[in-house]
Amino acid sequence: MAARKAEAMAERDLDDLDRTILHALQSDARKLSTSTVADRMGVAASTVRTRIRNLEEAGILTGYHAEVDYEAAGFQLHTLITCKAPIPEREQLARDALEVEGVVTVREVMTGTENVHVEVVGRDGDDLSRIGRELDELGLEVEDEDIIRNEYVHAYSGFDDEHRDE
Repeated sequence: MAARKAEAMAERDLDDLDRTILHALQSDARKLSTSTVADRMGVAASTVRTRIRNLEEAGILTGYHAEVDYEAAGFQLHTLITCKAPIPEREQLARDALEVEGVVTVREVMTGTENVHVEVVGRDGDDLSRIGRELDELGLEVEDEDIIRNEYVHAYSGFDDEHRDE
């Protein structure tokens, strides 16, 4: 049902209120006030809450995530491991990688040979070695490992009414 609803609510069907809500949530979901968005758009706060629920049910809004400073939390090695997976198995291997202790994010990449990116967190080199071995045992071929120093994220400007028509 959610898949059908998401298809019915394609990007072209998102109106200014939906886009404003998405931009506000991407900017800072924790501090989002439905009243602030409602005042900005000239609607009731209950309308904003209903729209958020509809975006969730349609599968457009899929979650709310905390940003963690792993180093400050005592995990010195925040690492991106790029892997190669056979195309027919890529999706399942990516899902399976999430079960490895220390894996925090997995991305399937549609182009290139390094088609699975695995973000991991560990206290030391032994953690990273174990994670690499477990990924290999799953069937992912580790191609490269890069320590992440910083990550910067911001809301998609296409949802921001100030940049929408540029």
